[in-house]
Amino acid sequence: MKLNNKQIIIIAAAAGAVIITLAILLFRSNSQMEEMTQVFTEERQQLVSDYQDLSTAYEEVHADNDSLDNLVNQQRARVEQLTEELKTLKASNARRIKELQGELSTLRTVMRSFISQIDSLNASNNALRAENKDIKGQLANVSRERANLQEQNESLSQKVSVAARLEAKEIVVTPLNMKDRETNKISKIAKIRVAFTITKNVSAEVGLRTIYLRLTRPDGQLLFHSKADTFRFENADINFSANRQVEYGGEDTKTFIVYNVDMGDLMAGSYEAELFAGGESIGKANFNIEK
Repeated sequence: MKLNNKQIIIIAAAAGAVIITLAILLFRSNSQMEEMTQVFTEERQQLVSDYQDLSTAYEEVHADNDSLDNLVNQQRARVEQLTEELKTLKASNARRIKELQGELSTLRTVMRSFISQIDSLNASNNALRAENKDIKGQLANVSRERANLQEQNESLSQKVSVAARLEAKEIVVTPLNMKDRETNKISKIAKIRVAFTITKNVSAEVGLRTIYLRLTRPDGQLLFHSKADTFRFENADINFSANRQVEYGGEDTKTFIVYNVDMGDLMAGSYEAELFAGGESIGKANFNIEK
């Protein structure tokens, strides 16, 4: 079939209209694609910024609890991993961008949960620290009170010990000869008699008490018969010259102790006689012996 000129013109015009329409549609499609690409690019950039902000926020989240801190570190690593993925993700990958937007929301929710748990844990720890500090303060007070009480008890014990200590008064030392007559000549002295009175003391222990005598020569030498003759004084065992057991009833009690002189014991000069009872010195007196 042969077309005439009029038909050809009509067909050409129709074809031209179609081409123009397609061109317009293509142009609009390209424009819309560019706009969408621009939108996705901006969304991706904003998402990268949001992930970076979240990563920075996670760096400031720390927990004193090891298990919780490990979970925080895992989420922080996840945020950093997704941030790196976003930086290399094509803007046209709209599906993945939407997925990462959803993931961002989840990560924020998880971080808020961590912060809530950490705040709760810190509050509990602070309460425990305050309680521990209070307990330590109470223990310190108890220790101080115990120390004060112990000091008071020791002081009281010392006072009781001092109050209960025996004392000797009216100490008289008399050198005697073989016939128990008083003499002051070295060659005639056979005994040294020390007479004294144990004073009244209602706080002292009554009953049989042992009194020890120590006689010291002018040269500082102690007069004694045996090295085995010792008693306890100031945490040490020391020798005594003579001793005697006395029945003490808490009242003034007169008694005496006699030391039998060995040959060569004596020398001229000033002597000291000291009496002991209950591990304490209870009195002393000085006397002289002539040549």
